Amino acid sequence: MMKLLVFLLYALAVSVAMALRGFWSPVKAQTKSSGRRIERILVVGATGGTGRELVAQALERGYEVTAFARDPTKMHLTHPRLNVVRGDVLDPKAVDMAVRDHDAVVSALGHRRIFIPSRIQSEGTRNLLRAMETHGVRRFVCETSLGLGNSAGRMGVLSTFFVLPFILPIYFWDKSHQERVIAASGLEWVIVRPGVLTNGAKRGDYHHGFDVGSYIWTKRISRADVADFMLKQLTDDQYLQTATAIVR
Repeated sequence: MMKLLVFLLYALAVSVAMALRGFWSPVKAQTKSSGRRIERILVVGATGGTGRELVAQALERGYEVTAFARDPTKMHLTHPRLNVVRGDVLDPKAVDMAVRDHDAVVSALGHRRIFIPSRIQSEGTRNLLRAMETHGVRRFVCETSLGLGNSAGRMGVLSTFFVLPFILPIYFWDKSHQERVIAASGLEWVIVRPGVLTNGAKRGDYHHGFDVGSYIWTKRISRADVADFMLKQLTDDQYLQTATAIVR
């Protein structure tokens, strides 16, 4: 009984920490859109699951796309409007060169070193935002995760009491810092918090907003649908300077 109580208290403490550390989204945007036409976009984390969907769907929508990746050989897609650039988000010079001459940045930044303390997401995002400010690139759309800030606990019981506190606490701690870094920016940013990611097909039928998710059931969303929603945020100002959840 005592072990169960300690287990629950630890899980609750982690959820509270992620709520406090993550961004608490206001209902209304804090800035107005510049209204700039977006034609060229930089996709960060382009060889990951969501990143590949972002690249493919952005090309389908007619954008000129630069895919920024540590290992460009993992980008198997070729297209006349696709440019693949090698680089590390922790390298400010590489990030600066990649951001230049683009109209927007879309980030699906992540990594697989979930048990090792890392600031890849937060510091990488800081480098991106600095480069955007330098080159006058205004729109930034970033994927984080349900479970942060005012979405804490909305991943469902399994994720809240097992996955997050015992498998992903280090990874999520960096994500929470990443959200804070974004929120401190004066750019036209949107944070997108998906539920548990799947490899399902794009359906275009999903729920988004500040109060979606569930405290009981695990809520999922395909990477294809997340990419679809993220790309819509390039021209939609509904969630400007806020963090919105998205689930199926």
